[in-house]
Amino acid sequence: MEWISDPNIWISFLTLTILEIVLGIDNIVFISIQSAKLPVEQQKKARQLGLLLALVMRVGLLFSIKWIMGLTAPFINLADTIGVDHPEWSRYLQLSGRDLILFIGGLFLIYKSTTEIHHKVEGHTESAKARNKPATFANVIVQIIILDLVFSLDSVITAVGMVDSIGVMVAAVIVAVGIMLISAEGISKFVNDYPSVKMLALAFLLLIGVSLTAEAFDQHIPKGYIYFAMAFSVLVEFLNIRSEKKAQLQLEEEKKA
Repeated sequence: MEWISDPNIWISFLTLTILEIVLGIDNIVFISIQSAKLPVEQQKKARQLGLLLALVMRVGLLFSIKWIMGLTAPFINLADTIGVDHPEWSRYLQLSGRDLILFIGGLFLIYKSTTEIHHKVEGHTESAKARNKPATFANVIVQIIILDLVFSLDSVITAVGMVDSIGVMVAAVIVAVGIMLISAEGISKFVNDYPSVKMLALAFLLLIGVSLTAEAFDQHIPKGYIYFAMAFSVLVEFLNIRSEKKAQLQLEEEKKA
């Protein structure tokens, strides 16, 4: 039990847990938006199942570290396929299994967020179409599983790069997903209660999809920039909501007077 008294293990555990929670925010937002398409009585079940599947995938991938690390080795060079002879482009166009999953997942996220934004902008016309083709529980879960796989792969590779102990990795993932399970309902309610916040969340998912696609081609966008932009935009939106509520209360008081 030497690990109990080892401060380095606890620092690694806390750092990785916080990082896993931050990386999981994207997952929660996507799950919240997708589950909102279902009847009210099924939404909580879809959110919980989606996050539990994310936990299973992450833990399963953690125990397949050798396979995961193998996914980072290039297995196809698109430069040779399309006849590009430039060494710099050849480096960017070398795809590994991880790159392929990130690329497909990024495109899927771009497609889903763009489609949702289009539905919101079109309003009643698209709503009428949506009523003719209601989302099913199975359909929503399948879409959640696809993105769970992408986010889980990215999360696990990050964990493997930070910590050497498989026990610390598994513990951090379990705690992080547990916190996400507890906070998912509150985040989901907040996102779905305010149309402007939901639009903002969709815009962020679009940005993350672009980031994942770029990363597949070795174009790394620092996640700190993305999350700072998210936090700043959410803060501004929160202030707008507070301002609107205050204005509404003043208007109601004036009417009573």
